[in-house]
Amino acid sequence: MRSRLLTKAPLPVLLIVTAILYIWNLSINGYANTFYAAAAQAGGTSWKAWFFGSLDAQNFITVDKPPASLWVTGLSVRIFGMNSWAVLMPQALMGVAAVALLYALIRRSVSDPRRGVAAGLIAGAVLAFTPAAALMFRFNNPDALLVLLMVAAAYCLVRAVPTASWKWLALVGVALGFAFLTKMLQGLLVLPAFALVYLLLADTGWLKRIGHLLIAAVSLIVGAGWWVLVVALWPAGSRPYIGGSTDNTVMDLVLGYNGLGRILGNSGGGGGGGMGGNGAAGSSFGGATGLNRLFGSEMGYEISWLLPVALFVIVFGLYLVVRQFIRVREAERLGRVEKAGLLMWAGWLIVTGLIFSFMSGTIHPYYTVALAPAIAALVGLGSVFAWNLRHRWDGRIAMSAMIALAVGWSIVLLDRADFGPVWTRWLIGAAAVLAILVILVGGRLGFRKAVAAAVIVGALAGFGSTAAFGIATSATAHSGSIPTAVQTSDSSGGMGGAPGGGMGGMRPGGTAGTQGAQAGGSAPTGAGGGQSPTASGQTAARTGGMGGQSTSSELTALLTATTTRWAAATNGSQSASGIEIASGTSVMAIGGWSGDPTPTLAEFIQYVQDGKIGYYIGSGQGGGPGGSSSSATEIASWVAANYTATTVGGQTVYKLT
Repeated sequence: MRSRLLTKAPLPVLLIVTAILYIWNLSINGYANTFYAAAAQAGGTSWKAWFFGSLDAQNFITVDKPPASLWVTGLSVRIFGMNSWAVLMPQALMGVAAVALLYALIRRSVSDPRRGVAAGLIAGAVLAFTPAAALMFRFNNPDALLVLLMVAAAYCLVRAVPTASWKWLALVGVALGFAFLTKMLQGLLVLPAFALVYLLLADTGWLKRIGHLLIAAVSLIVGAGWWVLVVALWPAGSRPYIGGSTDNTVMDLVLGYNGLGRILGNSGGGGGGGMGGNGAAGSSFGGATGLNRLFGSEMGYEISWLLPVALFVIVFGLYLVVRQFIRVREAERLGRVEKAGLLMWAGWLIVTGLIFSFMSGTIHPYYTVALAPAIAALVGLGSVFAWNLRHRWDGRIAMSAMIALAVGWSIVLLDRADFGPVWTRWLIGAAAVLAILVILVGGRLGFRKAVAAAVIVGALAGFGSTAAFGIATSATAHSGSIPTAVQTSDSSGGMGGAPGGGMGGMRPGGTAGTQGAQAGGSAPTGAGGGQSPTASGQTAARTGGMGGQSTSSELTALLTATTTRWAAATNGSQSASGIEIASGTSVMAIGGWSGDPTPTLAEFIQYVQDGKIGYYIGSGQGGGPGGSSSSATEIASWVAANYTATTVGGQTVYKLT
């Protein structure tokens, strides 16, 4: 009974702390990304918009991603109404669920129950406090659901390997299929590692392993393809345009804008304009391509704190596997599931990390949240594997190396970011040196309690900076299309956020509004009728946002009184989304998010002649190249030539009916 209590009691504490981190003062983010918030609002009103992931309830155009994450937020809005909590709470709960699942699967990945609990707690805590996770589990981009589904797939794989269960393996395919429906090809980056793990380590013969993998492949295709097939069979005239595509098809979105276009730039084809085939977009958003990309600039602050430790654990794990070919004690040998865990997480980290490092298309720093579970898992596993060998020189060296790497790189990041008081860097450095000396010398002399205390001190020193940065990130208001962790002294390219209020020497940033603008589009600061975050992390009453400006009450009242199918049309999804949230009406987003070829001038004229659009609002901008498409320019010229401009709440408005 006591053993069972010790193995289960820590989990509720971990989850409560995680929930506080992700949920506390969640509403400071307002509607966060109004692009996805408007789509959730539309899905909460129209089941058709919910199914397709439409930006507006009248189904003119979809967002530029598949709709799985919007299915969750759309249902939340339908149940609880359109408000900040309804939009953001699902992401926070996904974060808590991801931490719980990671704990559960890491616990299963260690043969000794108590060490499994320790490894799970370490991994869960690292995931919870990783700045990229603290950022995205409080934000309404699709990445929260993406991470949860990938961790769920990993859990199913850990269940499948020791029992050679084709049923659990099929669930891996289903989970990754829905990850594809969340963020397309990014959800499949873990697939090579997962397949290799089962092929090499499942507890059955080779033919059955291959057969089970084929079953999983079918499950993946069904899980990912059913929605794609429905959209392909649905008459194009009675569904929204597929945002981000050049030909109104999901497959163009898969292979172009959200697929090869992301990796190769424009050379990948596709949709909505991949942003620079020479790596220009990747450089402007995520730093120059190369092995150091994950350690530099904003990516480094969001994900790299414990990345050196995770990379070391991969090498250490390889050493442990090779070491088993010589005579070692049974208690020191890695079992099948432990080898599977090491291979799975190493493959996850290496494949995804290399793609993020070298992709030359559009990449944003927050994408790195997909690496957080792998880093957390490797840190947890490596910690208990090294502790298990603490009586040996190699175990003590491994523990010392992990502490040195964690603290050393943390000091570099803290100094580069000018984050926190300078004395804290000296403090954790001194603590790490002392801990390493005690581990190496005290362990050799047999001072067990001293070594245990030194390990705890070293672990706290190595993890403390990550946790502090994660807490500061969650305490910072974020909005716009490209959220970043906190303001830093070397933020480049506008990626550091607006200056924010201080926190005891820490300098958390404000909203991502300036980032969105520098990325080629606007970042509305409003949150229809609610409270939206300002750059100082405080809130101010606003009624939605458009083009970086708040939507006036006069314009909101004008649109609310319309009876047309679309209350208004404006250039770009980002502008349209702010107006939709403020007014609760449907707004036609000309050009979508990324300059999509819809509507043409002829189509727009027909909409106007049919009395389907009430007003045209000038000065709109898209989230990407959006409103600058050729058809948007033609439409703006045609409207100006045929209708009289008026000013409503500071906006140029044309009455079309």
